[in-house]
Amino acid sequence: MIARGLAALTLAVGLAACSTLPPPTRGGEAMAGRLSVRIESDPPRSVTAAFELRGSPQAGELDLSTPLGSMMARARWSPGEVVLATPNEQRAYPDLDALTREVLGESLPVPALFDWLHGRPWPGAPSEPRTDPPGFEQLGWSVSLAQFDRGAIEAHRAQAPPVTVRARLER
Repeated sequence: MIARGLAALTLAVGLAACSTLPPPTRGGEAMAGRLSVRIESDPPRSVTAAFELRGSPQAGELDLSTPLGSMMARARWSPGEVVLATPNEQRAYPDLDALTREVLGESLPVPALFDWLHGRPWPGAPSEPRTDPPGFEQLGWSVSLAQFDRGAIEAHRAQAPPVTVRARLER
């Protein structure tokens, strides 16, 4: 299942130059930059892409593009609907956790990213502040804000397999 999800992303990159996705919906907040996800499995897996995150944890979109700007995938969600569209297919999921688990092999806290990218804990779960490095712990993730003044955050989950998410916002 993981191989199929990673193969879909790889195929999407190859087909992106000759295919298009529907235009994004507008509304809500928008953030853009670079995103990398590394999963310390055997073998390790990683994805690096330009991203644009729009909307809110309840209804939004996450676009992932290649370094050359070709669309790899668009995830969109609203109450009762989560869809991943690539240039060659569209697929529904029961929730964002299921989508990230199938595509990456691990669940990522997409709703929390809206707040984490602003340098604050997500209000949907308890958190604990950290001072060295500055940041907080939430949802089993350690979120470092040591480079936040440069538009960067790093979130690390130590639970096996370890996962690191790095994001740098465009300013």
